[in-house]
Amino acid sequence: MRRREFLATPLAAQSKEVKALAFDVFGTVVDWRGTIIREGARWGKDRGLSVDWARFADRWRAGYGPAMDKVRKGILPWTRIDDLHRLILNDLLREFRIEGLSEEEKDNWNRVWHRLTPWPDAAPGLARLKQRYIIATLSNGNLSLLVNMAKAGGLPWDAVLSSELFRHYKPDREVYLGAADLLGCRPAEVMMVAAHSGDLRAARLCGLRTAFVWRPDEYGPGKGERAPEGSSDIVARNFQDLADRLK
Repeated sequence: MRRREFLATPLAAQSKEVKALAFDVFGTVVDWRGTIIREGARWGKDRGLSVDWARFADRWRAGYGPAMDKVRKGILPWTRIDDLHRLILNDLLREFRIEGLSEEEKDNWNRVWHRLTPWPDAAPGLARLKQRYIIATLSNGNLSLLVNMAKAGGLPWDAVLSSELFRHYKPDREVYLGAADLLGCRPAEVMMVAAHSGDLRAARLCGLRTAFVWRPDEYGPGKGERAPEGSSDIVARNFQDLADRLK
């Protein structure tokens, strides 16, 4: 990424308004792709499977958006992410010709999403940010998934907020405005933190402040999303850099 994309973007007087930071989780806080590849490789070795686990991880993630759209369009009733992940997994097991698994094995593999490894800067960066701000998740992951992930990864959240609480998935405005309300804040007092410009764009339209954190390897080495110029109040390299910029 070019250096100019990381030039300081101070909030000036606006920074004094921000009381809470709401974090996207998948990809922003945790490395979903790397974790699935690592667990898949171990799991497959134990069962003598030859699977392209990078492709498997990408296909699993690719099913995420379309599955949520089915809920939005009423094709599916409200369905939590654990159950959507399982529906996608069932199709993937057929696609990759993985057979003979018990229901217990399938459930354990589906819960890999509860065990995603944080990026190295995530926990220490959050600890610094927590000293000054309320820090909360704002994820499409269901509540139990986010709690288990926090316990497994040592993530020091003040609050765990999930789309499940609002029966809407991001980028629906009910999620962003609902989070601000639950945190006792006006929208402008909450900063959405994400590695995905679409999430931040939707939050900004709801009146939230926004911070883009670059995750250069989210979709594979060097394949992280880059922030469109001028799209966020802050653009940071990682959570430590974000903490520096929000002093």
